[in-house]
Amino acid sequence: MIALAPAPAAAIDDAIDDAVSRIRDRADALGGGFSELGAAIARATAGGKRFRPALVAAAFEAFGGSVADARGLYPVAAAFELLHTAFVVHDDVIDHDTVRRGIPNVAGEFRLRGRARGADAAGAALLGDAAAILAGDLLLHEACRLVAMADATPSQREALLGLVDDAVFISAAGELADVENAVSADYADSEALLAAAHDKTAVYSFTAPLSAGAVLAGAPAEAIAALAEAGRHLGLAFQLADDLIGAFGTADQAGRESGGDLREAKRTPLIGFARESDAWSRVNEAISVAHTGPIAVREAQLALDESGARTRLVALVDEALGEARIAASDPALPADAARLVSTIAGEIARRIP
Repeated sequence: MIALAPAPAAAIDDAIDDAVSRIRDRADALGGGFSELGAAIARATAGGKRFRPALVAAAFEAFGGSVADARGLYPVAAAFELLHTAFVVHDDVIDHDTVRRGIPNVAGEFRLRGRARGADAAGAALLGDAAAILAGDLLLHEACRLVAMADATPSQREALLGLVDDAVFISAAGELADVENAVSADYADSEALLAAAHDKTAVYSFTAPLSAGAVLAGAPAEAIAALAEAGRHLGLAFQLADDLIGAFGTADQAGRESGGDLREAKRTPLIGFARESDAWSRVNEAISVAHTGPIAVREAQLALDESGARTRLVALVDEALGEARIAASDPALPADAARLVSTIAGEIARRIP
């Protein structure tokens, strides 16, 4: 999403590697299965787009920060990648997923370990879930440790810890609301679904990393507030575009079979809008059998299209991106920061299937 110059990108990778190496070293010293957990955490952290740490660095530079004198920048940027990985690992437990990117995730690896040690299916599942929960906890701890120990002024550190605090609490609230919406007998209304979508992603993926970069660059409070407001809208747009990809995107876009959200009957804002339409009966019927195969998925996609839900959601993404650009026009923001918001908005718009 954000292209960094080779030097900052490499420095961020090095900071992430250093943090993961510390986890592995501590785990190896304790031995046994915990050593294997350290290795699984390293695999879970490897790869990925790493756009959240890139946002930290991009905001830092947009506010005039010099990468030659980047006090605390790279450990703080790395912290947001570890935070993301922690949420992903925990999310897989919540969703009972044991595979990610085509290979066993932390829970999947430890289920296999349990079976190899003679556990039955229930015991292996218990071990897998326990390992994944602990892995996520360790990553959350390391993210907070990186920020707490970053080379920053006391006031900057206080602000950065506040950003991480918001990211953790608001994301947890969004995740819980999302699960409640999924298991409730009655459908939540579209407003509640939109709120959960925002809280799950916007703060930890956009508002907090962008604000962190601005804090480290010494930006004034009013500029940070304006950037945070833009990040809030960018984050909502990103999540809604993700929902569109989950329903209509290609396998390459989604990283799994096309229509995965429809196969799983996820209650996203897209479904909330369909429920408010006159075509809901047909949409509901189509989604109820979408798990049976690609033909049924295509029928559900057509029903959603004809209900107007897709058009409404695309319009909402466009509206959120427009609000982000308006927030970026605040005179408190330097021109480079406004351009950064515009660049991110353009990248999100290009994700819409």
